[in-house]
Amino acid sequence: MSEFIAYYEQMMGYFSAYPKLHTSVALLVLVAVAFIANWLAKHVVLRMLRRFVGKKIGRNNQQTLNLPIASRLANIIPALVITGGILTVPHLSETTVHIVQNVSRAFITLTIAVAAGHIFDYANLLYLRRPGAHNKPIKGYLQLGKLIIYLIAVVLVISILIDRNPLILLSGLGAMAAVLMLIFQDTILSLVASVQISSNNSVRVGDWLEMPQMNADGDVIDIALHTVTVQNFDKTLTVFPTKNLVSQSFKNWRGMQEAGARRIKRSLLLDQNSVRFLTDEEIERLKQLAPLSGYLDDKLTDISEWNQQLAAKGKGTINFRRMTNLGTFRAYANHYLQTNPYIHKDFTAMVRQLQPEPTGIPLELYCFSNRIAWVEYENIQADIFDHLLAILPEFGLRVVQQPTGADLHDLAIAIRNSTKPL
Repeated sequence: MSEFIAYYEQMMGYFSAYPKLHTSVALLVLVAVAFIANWLAKHVVLRMLRRFVGKKIGRNNQQTLNLPIASRLANIIPALVITGGILTVPHLSETTVHIVQNVSRAFITLTIAVAAGHIFDYANLLYLRRPGAHNKPIKGYLQLGKLIIYLIAVVLVISILIDRNPLILLSGLGAMAAVLMLIFQDTILSLVASVQISSNNSVRVGDWLEMPQMNADGDVIDIALHTVTVQNFDKTLTVFPTKNLVSQSFKNWRGMQEAGARRIKRSLLLDQNSVRFLTDEEIERLKQLAPLSGYLDDKLTDISEWNQQLAAKGKGTINFRRMTNLGTFRAYANHYLQTNPYIHKDFTAMVRQLQPEPTGIPLELYCFSNRIAWVEYENIQADIFDHLLAILPEFGLRVVQQPTGADLHDLAIAIRNSTKPL
């Protein structure tokens, strides 16, 4: 021990002759100690802490250990070493020591603020594990909290660096309120929008959102303070400001998903010239269709009673009621919907005739499928119209269709054959 003390005194005597070298060596030693302290904190203490916490929370919650809260806080240790150790470095002016300490304290403040921001991320992660958390996301509020912490940290860092009371800076912010309102205008509007969305429960993560003005048509995958992210069905991403959900209109398909029913609303355009009365032979033939057997008998009885009353009053046969092919087909289509196992029975199902147009008579099918998945829904809809289009000729009806090249070719051949000399 005495030998070490003698060696130390010899070194101090040597350094006293070279003060700049003494200062440089002391600074190198301080940096080395700070580096070693940082390494021990991150690679020894932090690993032991993670193993201990990992045993307590289990393997299913290992994601929480990946949050860099502890590693951020570990950066405080070398800053504390420098803050205290700079006082032991010889031949430094008070101004230099004060500046180094202020920078170290500012770094500690900033590190604590960043670690606090990660705590908000950790809180959001824990919240998302709760059942129904996606229905009321709090990510926007947490981001606002992080923004406030960062603003406070910036004020404290500036006050530490310039060595002034932070209250002086905060009092100066009052005069800059108008400027801050202008700078954070989008943030304030987004916060108000987030509160309204959460309170009204108008949009959730996972909802199918349709917003044509934003070119958004897909599932909501994220609702943040400033932006909403929608993954469209073509796998592209649409990102738009959160405030647009309040200031602009959109369609949320959540009601359809919760009801388990998806609407079918499509029309058949029928040729008006094909609408006519049915003959007795056609009525007998159509009775072979199972859905129409009971309907035709009841309808014929009703028409017969009506016509007998007219005959008793001396009215001519021109006033008698008769069955039309369009009305009979409408009854058939309505029965087909009522008995289709893929049509939801708790919602409206009807076949209605709309106002005639130059393109024909629209016969609209209005019903709800009990399958909401896109592929199944389209298959059900296509099967219904495939059947109705195929059976239309049995009723003597035609659909309206623009003439094609083949139609014009057949017409030209018919005209050519009709003009050949005998």
